[in-house]
Amino acid sequence: MHPAGLAAAGTPRQRKWPSKRRVPVSQPGMADPHQLFDDTSSAQSRGYGAQRAPGTLGYPAASGSPQTAFLADPVSNMAMAYGSSLAAQGKELVDKNIDRFIPVTKLKYYFAVDTMYVGKKLGLLFFPYLHQDWEVQYQQDTPVAPRFDVNAPDLYIPAMAFITYVLVAGLALGTQDRFSPDLLGLQASSALAWLTLEVLAILLSLYLVTVNTDLTTIDLVAFLGYKYVGMIGGVLMGLLFGKIGYYLVLGWCCVSIFVFMIRTLRLKILAEAAAEGIPVRGARNQLRMYLTMAVAAAQPLLMYWLTFHLVR
Repeated sequence: MHPAGLAAAGTPRQRKWPSKRRVPVSQPGMADPHQLFDDTSSAQSRGYGAQRAPGTLGYPAASGSPQTAFLADPVSNMAMAYGSSLAAQGKELVDKNIDRFIPVTKLKYYFAVDTMYVGKKLGLLFFPYLHQDWEVQYQQDTPVAPRFDVNAPDLYIPAMAFITYVLVAGLALGTQDRFSPDLLGLQASSALAWLTLEVLAILLSLYLVTVNTDLTTIDLVAFLGYKYVGMIGGVLMGLLFGKIGYYLVLGWCCVSIFVFMIRTLRLKILAEAAAEGIPVRGARNQLRMYLTMAVAAAQPLLMYWLTFHLVR
C-alpha cells in the first residue's frame, strides 16, 4: 500500500472551509468591478486641476495651440490698427475744426506770461505817462512772447480782470442788500455784450476805412479788456471811501487808459506812417486817426457806464 494511501486512511478527513478570495484594491484610475457606471468626476477634477494656472480663478486656461494663436493674433492686430487709425483721424478732424473757429495755437501766445510781466503791465496801465518805448519787439517776423515784452498784448490780464470785476460787482451789490444771482448775471452779460459790440464796431470801421494793419481780433479783445483793471480799482475805492474815492480813482484810470490806447493803437492802425517815420496828411490817414481817438475815448465812457450804479 502506498504510504500516501495509509496516511489518508489513518487520519480523519478535515473539513475544508471556503477560501477567502482577496479582491484586489482598485488602483487610482481603475474602475470598481462592482460599479455599474464609471465615475468620471474625479477624472474631470484631475483634468481641471492639471489645467488650472495661477491667476485663472479656477477656470481652465485657454488653449495655446498654434492654430488658435494663428486665428486670434491677426484679428486683434487688425482691430488695434483700425482703432488707432480711427483715433488719429478723429483727433485730426477735431484739431482742424477747433483751429478754424478758435485758434488754440495763437491763444497760447497770448497767455505766455509770468509774474514779472503782470506786474509791469499793471504799472503800465496805471502810469502810461512814464513809458517811452511802445514798439512791439519782433523775432524773425514774429512778435516775441508777452513775458519778454511789456508792450505785447495778452489775454491773461483781461480775462482775470473780467472775472474779478464780476466778483467785485457781486460784493458791491451784497453790501447794499441788492445782491441776487439774476442781477449778477445781468451785470456780467452786459459787460460781455458791450465788449463784443466794441470789437464788431472796430472791425467794421477798419474794413470801411480800408486800413492795412496787423491788428487781429484777439488783439482788440486784449486791448479793450484792459479797462476792467481800472473799473475794479474804482469800485473798490468806492466801497472803501464812498463816492469821492470812486470818482478820484476812476478818473485817474480813465485818463490812463485813454493815453494807453492812443499810444498803443496809433502804432497798429497807423502802421504805414509809423514805419516810414513821417506824418502823412492824407484824408485816409485822418480817418485812421479819428478812429483811434474814438476807440480810446469810448473806454472811459464804458468804464463809467458799467460801474456808476455799483457805488452808492
